[in-house]
Amino acid sequence: MADINPDFKGLVAARVRERLAELAAVVARSSEVLPDQVAAAALLVRQTLQGGGKLLFCGNGGSAADAQHIATEYVVRYMLNRRALAAIALTTDTSILTAGGNDLGFDEVFARQIEALGRAGDLLIIHSTSGNSPNVLRAAESATRLGIPVIAFSSRDGGALRSLATLSVVIPTDRTDRAQELHLHLEHVICEVIEEALV
Repeated sequence: MADINPDFKGLVAARVRERLAELAAVVARSSEVLPDQVAAAALLVRQTLQGGGKLLFCGNGGSAADAQHIATEYVVRYMLNRRALAAIALTTDTSILTAGGNDLGFDEVFARQIEALGRAGDLLIIHSTSGNSPNVLRAAESATRLGIPVIAFSSRDGGALRSLATLSVVIPTDRTDRAQELHLHLEHVICEVIEEALV
């Protein structure tokens, strides 16, 4: 394999430093403004699981992947070996998603699952960098009708989802990728403290 062109290698190294500096700046801002909201979110998660409820996760695109990722941490394990914790990603059943999208419209793909699976005592956790996607707004509305609290992980100004959520964790950035990176990190922090609390 040929050596990497020195000019390209230098470009990549400079870009890495630039992007890591950007991420560090978002982390620094988040560490100043978000600890109380994340602590409140962790308390809602703990109360839900201790009360026998389940966690429902949803989101679109990269946020759908994050929803699936975090649900897995609760069901299987994160840092500690412990009992399974009830969590469902509403983003993973292709038959439900495609039938719902086809028959009811894509705006309803999460709301319909909440109607079927959600119960009072559960908790809906939405990942949406814009906070404006119609299907997550409908999910929040569906959960609220059933008496299910909603945690929203978003960015920018929180979007329309902010007013529908019980609690919003809004990453102070306009960049979708930085917001998703911080959403996943903060969800891991919550999962870590939940494991410790429920062992």
